[in-house]
Amino acid sequence: MERNEIQIKKIGEKLKLLRKEAGFSGYDAFAWEHGLSRIQYWRMEKGTNFTIKSLLKILAIHKISLKDFFQNL
Repeated sequence: MERNEIQIKKIGEKLKLLRKEAGFSGYDAFAWEHGLSRIQYWRMEKGTNFTIKSLLKILAIHKISLKDFFQNL
């Protein structure tokens, strides 16, 4: 697996952790609650390629800065 792919997978895993910490057991409920495309959000958690704009939108929902998100990643 390419280094970039590994990093993107780690980002996806952290998004999943944030969702679970917010009390959502499933990605679909989280996406629905916040008006997100369920498929797009699922892809982000699975570590597929996504845009910074999409990531920033999710981080705003969690009220976490980009800097804080990437700390200890």
